[in-house]
Amino acid sequence: MSRLNRTDRPYDLVLFGATGFVGTLTAEYLAAHAPRDLRWAVAGRDEGRLERLRERLPGGAHVGVLRADVREPATLRALAEHARVVATTVGPYVLHGEHLVAACADAGTDYLDLTGEPEFVDLTYVRHDARARETGARLVHACGFDSVPHDLGVYFTVGHLPEGVPLRVDGYVTAHAAFSGGTLASALNQVARARRMRAAARERARHEPRLPARRVTAPTGAPRYAAEVGAWALPLPTVDPHIVRRSARVLERYGPDFRYRHFAAVRHLPVALGGVAAVGAVAAAAQLPPARRWLSGLLQPGEGPSAERRARSWFAVRFVGEGGGRRVFTEVTGGDPGYGETAKMFAEAAFCLALDDLPPTAGQVTTAQAMGDALTQRLRNAGITFRVAARR
Repeated sequence: MSRLNRTDRPYDLVLFGATGFVGTLTAEYLAAHAPRDLRWAVAGRDEGRLERLRERLPGGAHVGVLRADVREPATLRALAEHARVVATTVGPYVLHGEHLVAACADAGTDYLDLTGEPEFVDLTYVRHDARARETGARLVHACGFDSVPHDLGVYFTVGHLPEGVPLRVDGYVTAHAAFSGGTLASALNQVARARRMRAAARERARHEPRLPARRVTAPTGAPRYAAEVGAWALPLPTVDPHIVRRSARVLERYGPDFRYRHFAAVRHLPVALGGVAAVGAVAAAAQLPPARRWLSGLLQPGEGPSAERRARSWFAVRFVGEGGGRRVFTEVTGGDPGYGETAKMFAEAAFCLALDDLPPTAGQVTTAQAMGDALTQRLRNAGITFRVAARR
């Protein structure tokens, strides 16, 4: 594993897609919290918008500006060659992300994104993991609300359970928040590509090494009343359990037989039934191009909730872990999950890759695998709570 000669690169960190809704929030967080000696830049296809963003940032005179466009692979290669770490908000990633992953894998540049698209994660593993291992690049997907609280929350929970025994962890998500146009576009695109998503998962399974001495699963589970959290538990078809399963595959601390299930926690049955019906209706409509275009038009990419709406938003993920005769209840909580806290998680993950002393990893890795303890501590310092609620 070689990191190549990255110390001579002009920037420690580049944020690509900095003028989008989440990109701007991330740029503002980076500007407010970056160490003075961090060399960083914003990047995108419109230099004028980037310059105007830089002018608004505190200390913006020291922030670089780079032009790069997903339709011009040569600009993405140049971007990767100029940075030690590239963080990208440009999605849907399955449509716009692969050229940048390839460029970072070739250049030995650490890469992180905000994808919630399992198809994209699986395709980049098949196509770029081997090359990234050769160059030492760390490819870290899902570094926002998908899937940092869930991946690190399970990692935190496992750390409070006995070692060397079968472990079972269930996660229960509650949130009060709104969506941006970019998030809506990604979600609709993912639902419309269900068949391709399944094909990508099968292709990944053919390439992944087997676990001859261990077993790791993330079954969907069934809707039920979960007395342990006092709510109806509805299976969440998100990328989060896929990420948790991949962390468990590579980290032996998760034990010889590990299972994770992922749910939305809903207090009242009518609300739960209404949510299931709404999700089903949107999923059905997304299969029809005219309906998908209409739904996408409800919020344009780059649009999102106001600062006042974000200030009223929050999330809580409760975990119930069992193993070796012990049971532990843990919790990860924070503010606005989709935007304020996502920008915080994303920026802190980028700082972590750029600045912290981390385990020697390369290839496609998860936040728990690449940054576990260091990123958990960074997020705690930044105001996101990780706590043990009870033990039995």
